[in-house]
Amino acid sequence: MVICFHSCDSVAFPTSSLQHERSLSRRRRWRWLTSAPHLPSGRQPTRGFQIKNSNGHPLNAASLQDGLAENLSAEESVEKRSKDGSKQNGSTVSITVVGASGDLAKKKIFPALFALFYEDCLPKHFTVFGYARSKLTDEELRNMISKTLTCRIDKRENCNDKMEQFLQRCFYQSGQYGSEENFVELDQKLREKEAGKLPNRLFYLSIPPNIFVDAVRCASHHASSPTGWTRVIVEKPFGRDSESSAELTRFLKQYLTEDQIFRIDHYLGKELVENLSVLRFSNLVFEPLWSRKYIRNVQLIFSEDFGTEGRGGYFDNYGIIRDIMQNHLLQILALFAMETPVSLDAEDIRNEKVKVLRSMRTLKLDDVVVGQYKGHTKGGKSYPAYTDDPTVPKCSLTPTFAAAALFIDNARWDDVPFLMKAGKALHTRRAEIRVQFRHVPGNLYKRNFGTDLDKATNELVIRVQPDEAIYLKINNKIPGLSMRLDRSNLNLLYSARYPREIPDAYERLLLDAIEGERRLFIRSDELDAAWALFTPVLKELEYKKIAPELYPYGSRGPVGAHYLAAKYNVRWGDLSSESS
Repeated sequence: MVICFHSCDSVAFPTSSLQHERSLSRRRRWRWLTSAPHLPSGRQPTRGFQIKNSNGHPLNAASLQDGLAENLSAEESVEKRSKDGSKQNGSTVSITVVGASGDLAKKKIFPALFALFYEDCLPKHFTVFGYARSKLTDEELRNMISKTLTCRIDKRENCNDKMEQFLQRCFYQSGQYGSEENFVELDQKLREKEAGKLPNRLFYLSIPPNIFVDAVRCASHHASSPTGWTRVIVEKPFGRDSESSAELTRFLKQYLTEDQIFRIDHYLGKELVENLSVLRFSNLVFEPLWSRKYIRNVQLIFSEDFGTEGRGGYFDNYGIIRDIMQNHLLQILALFAMETPVSLDAEDIRNEKVKVLRSMRTLKLDDVVVGQYKGHTKGGKSYPAYTDDPTVPKCSLTPTFAAAALFIDNARWDDVPFLMKAGKALHTRRAEIRVQFRHVPGNLYKRNFGTDLDKATNELVIRVQPDEAIYLKINNKIPGLSMRLDRSNLNLLYSARYPREIPDAYERLLLDAIEGERRLFIRSDELDAAWALFTPVLKELEYKKIAPELYPYGSRGPVGAHYLAAKYNVRWGDLSSESS
């Protein structure tokens, strides 16, 4: 059993805030230790039990009790005072969702906050504010939110009571995103809820990127915390290319420090993506194999079985490469391919990811295939083409599918193709990593596989969604008197092994942002390196007006993707008859 405690140290905010954060963290640990019946005072944990912090480092429980007892007695006797001399009893967190009436807020952010509240993961004192241009009352916001809140399948008890408690902490402020006056009004309402406590504020920008800077400017000048920390979560897209991304970062840093900016990529919060480093660095069987010596290719695959569905106007301005490959898939690639970090601290991990991105060859047009889905009729049902969307121009060349071959020029991965594939309106919905190993040299059983040695290739599959799983394809003898070989799976299906419902990625990322944990958020130099890879080919595609290859809605994508893989002697693992 492992108990994880998160710390929330931030160098970007006043010392008083840091001391208070550390005090809260110590109090949480002290309450657990003093209430735990299996850890009486002065006794070490048993051999099979270790208390660890969020980065995996062991804590000495006995010495922790002694030290915390002294600290708490001193801290409890001191009352904190704000700059105006008023007493402060504890701290509070105010979470403001900017763009509260949008789909992302309704479908993901508010439900994630409620799930954290249900699991008692949010601070004791917190409030949630919605901010948007829509004219709503507090009660109307609560009614809107309540329609999307659900309880965990395994935690239905007191669900309605918990919902009501959460909704009573939700409030609304109507205003323009660039209005300083409206943000002053928001600040006044925040102060009313924070009265008597050290105020910490988190802003979630669930708004179009063209108004990021206006909202940040107003929030920074008129609604940031006077004494506690202020953090801002920024949703993708982070620009359209290197230049626009750098400009956005430059403008944001006029009002915020890098430590205050939390660039969110929700794929980094998915369970199987976060498990990547655990799988590799804590299992001796994998780490020695994680190199060009044993791995033939790596495939990162993202597919959706539906089209743009109302997002055509947004999507046509970005396309599948910007929407999926440059961020989601590239971030997964960096985590997969990075060297062992010095520690599990956020900066050490992000340093290694940046090294991977900077070691990669700039993507060339010859290593890219683009496609766009067309109308299709199947089983008497008609499916629309991308350009049938009324918000999309009829002559649009925006790709809804892309495949690319990327390479990392370092000692570990030299000449190993990393193949990416992402598309909409395909035959299935999935996101997965496929690691295809090299053929066994001098294989004694090659006659049993015939001339197609790919059938004998071991493959590790990490299925991110749906039906999260990790499985390894191995060769095995079929029981019987003859020597017949079969390809079988060693399968870890999460739903069977871990019956509890897996938290949504937004829950993990929101909790990390509240606690100041930056490991799963994107640093500005990561962003620069990622855009440097894709910007040249994006500009070339647009300058040359490359027409995407059409593929039927619900198909396996354009044929060109197969030729791209064959160019590097690779077969897409998700298209074989054995793919799961």
